[in-house]
Amino acid sequence: MTLQQLKYLVTVAECKNITAAAEKLYISQPSLSAAIHSLEKEMNVTAFVRSNKGMTVTKEGEELLSFARNLLEQADIMKERFCTDSNRKPKFCVSCQHYSFAVNAFVDVVNEYDAAEYNFTLRETQTGEIIDDVANGNSELGILYLSESNEDVLCKLFKKNDLVFEEIFEASPHIFISKNHPLADKDCISLEELKPYPYLVYEQGERNSFYFSEEFLSVLDMPKSIEVRDRATLFNLAIGLNGFTVSSGVIDKELNGEDIIAKPLIMDCSMHIGIIKKKNIMLSRYANTYIEALQRHLPIE
Repeated sequence: MTLQQLKYLVTVAECKNITAAAEKLYISQPSLSAAIHSLEKEMNVTAFVRSNKGMTVTKEGEELLSFARNLLEQADIMKERFCTDSNRKPKFCVSCQHYSFAVNAFVDVVNEYDAAEYNFTLRETQTGEIIDDVANGNSELGILYLSESNEDVLCKLFKKNDLVFEEIFEASPHIFISKNHPLADKDCISLEELKPYPYLVYEQGERNSFYFSEEFLSVLDMPKSIEVRDRATLFNLAIGLNGFTVSSGVIDKELNGEDIIAKPLIMDCSMHIGIIKKKNIMLSRYANTYIEALQRHLPIE
């Protein structure tokens, strides 16, 4: 097994076509097929099902790909630490729930490692995809929250996928509302007061259960609810419909504008917001810088 074979494996999985992968790798199709067959034989797995429609990854192939991506990532980290090549292209990916501090920390990383070329990715996405991204090696870090309502289920998924959760801060639940909302002048707000207004939540796709919900009140049956896919739409609806959403209370006026404010929610519970990463994996310099940047954008105790 070589790193080159692992790179071939990952590229074929991404392209889902042996011809397209060969073109991307600048090698002949027979050479690529031979390298994949050799790796499959050595690992005693069938990584792909081949058909006229292309290459489909098998269940055991997905497991092999997870290891391959991790090994390639660790090789890159080793090169970053010991090689003196200043022309190396910075590469980093993080998947997160919709938190302004996560975006601001990402901006800090890009600014610190700005270069002639770089490949940075920030994915504000669904909770299930965050776990998948980190488990499959597509993202080095994930950011999400745990609470009494979802901790058991999500922690089982972390363990199954060889992930670890590290808390970065604890927050009491707040609501985000328009500065012109009828409840905007109150110091704190109760659930009963919120019932007349639309509850805005992020849609979670096929895994649309309260365990994967990004909103802390997912276990409650609010009479009005609207699902959205992105932060801008949610805030526009909060302004236009006097809607509300529930989050950590950390908001950035430069990023989200001055029309949205945070108000404490009267609830005796808390959110544990943290990072997930692969167990026993050495993080890249970019990931470590990102974690340091997160601390700068979190609320001061």
